[in-house]
Amino acid sequence: MKVVPGLEGIAVTETELSLVDGEKGHLVYRGHWAKELAVSQTFEAVVYLLWYGHLPGKEEEQCFRDLLASQRELPVQVTEMLERLPRKMDLMSVLQTAVSSLATAEETPTRERAVSVLAKIPTLIACRYHLLRGSRMPKIRRDLSHTAHYLYLLQGREASPAQIRALEAYLILTAEHGMNASTFAGRVVASTGSDLFSALTAAIGALKGPLHGGAPSEVEGMLEAVGSVEEAEPWIRRRLEAGERLMGFGHRVYKTQDPRAEALRKVSEGLSGEDPWFHLAVEVERTALRLLEEYKPGRRLHTNVEFYAAAVLRAVGLPKELYTPTFTLSRTAGWCAHILEQMTHNRIIRPQSVYTGAMPCD
Repeated sequence: MKVVPGLEGIAVTETELSLVDGEKGHLVYRGHWAKELAVSQTFEAVVYLLWYGHLPGKEEEQCFRDLLASQRELPVQVTEMLERLPRKMDLMSVLQTAVSSLATAEETPTRERAVSVLAKIPTLIACRYHLLRGSRMPKIRRDLSHTAHYLYLLQGREASPAQIRALEAYLILTAEHGMNASTFAGRVVASTGSDLFSALTAAIGALKGPLHGGAPSEVEGMLEAVGSVEEAEPWIRRRLEAGERLMGFGHRVYKTQDPRAEALRKVSEGLSGEDPWFHLAVEVERTALRLLEEYKPGRRLHTNVEFYAAAVLRAVGLPKELYTPTFTLSRTAGWCAHILEQMTHNRIIRPQSVYTGAMPCD
């Protein structure tokens, strides 16, 4: 039996949800280019596409938006639990615990339960964030979109249209990405017949790992170290000559331009006039790509989505500790889609291993 470390190149299921083609730089959500959805659709419309199989009409989208908005309140026992959890507990672990606490006695995953948990993720993040800061979370509203309401809950005021549009593009582009580690973890749990919330807590646990969900924070650290446009080239040259990585460049799957980075750059151009940080990111990217080709010719190292994710998340005012939780907010849409799809033709996921230990003596 052949062992493939990391299951790289191994297909474990068929899916109608997304196509990730790293050689061609393609990302497709149910027959639509993800980069086009990011500039033309709302987050709610893309979630509807993933869950129901087609883009909604105006009335369908409004109904779905209203449905999500109606589910934003947290149960009292969940709010009380958030208050009791240790202050040193990281936010991803808090989300795991909180999502698990939303479970009911009914175990079969349904769209109704998916709506409920997706609607509550921004409230969970904001509630815990304000508890740790000693500040009061704003009153929940139903008149704002999913993205606008998230920023409002965190900042206590409505964000600018440019900020909302940029964050919405990020949420759309990270909502789904094939059989990544967290999605696989969620599908494995769902395949056992377990409930939606258990599958989601498994997925959150996988996303918590720094090799999966923590990259944007590391990109921000790099940009902070560069500091200014004038320092970009000498800093990057020192890094490359020391044989160190540039965060936000290169990808496990994409061997050409990451379509998510391309779309996020385009949508986020409106932020450049509002925040000098975004201008720094653009200049660092240009310099890095030029120097990567000089130092590592032929390696096909391109900008990945984490680079512009860091630029956008910082520019819209999110603190670094909320980067991975915000990724969780968006990817919950894709996880739920995969869990629901898994249940339509379920077979328990049960791979094998090759034993390399000793045998008992006669």
